[in-house]
Amino acid sequence: MERVPVLKIGDMLLVSIQVDMEDQTALALQEDLADRISTTGCHGVIIDITAMDIVDSFVGRTLSSIAGIARVLDAETVVVGMRPAVAITLVELGLSLDGIRTALNVERGIELLARSRREAAAFVPDLDDPAGVWALPEGLGPDDRSTPTTP
Repeated sequence: MERVPVLKIGDMLLVSIQVDMEDQTALALQEDLADRISTTGCHGVIIDITAMDIVDSFVGRTLSSIAGIARVLDAETVVVGMRPAVAITLVELGLSLDGIRTALNVERGIELLARSRREAAAFVPDLDDPAGVWALPEGLGPDDRSTPTTP
């Protein structure tokens, strides 16, 4: 059985599927990715399917499972390089690939993940605030919060 290589690039993992995705290969990829996300702490997974001419229902479901596992491990999944025939097949099979974002190519996938991480970082709670209040914009202190006034 062939294994699909998983490469670490910064805070992301890149999977370029260049082999026929038989059921055993897809299951091995699912396990390998879960292990790599866990050991590296990466927050993004890019799966490049440019070389795939066809996708069957099992592989489609496995891609969905990979995204679900990645999400539980705090990583977002982006599938890149989907050919129109593959997209049509997935829709005809009734597979919506929930939780998986798509991009045209690897470069756009990396940009999408980077933008997503920046947006998520903008909404990090202030853990030093005992009230659990979200961090205020720079320049504002606790006394600058909007409070109702009485006449």
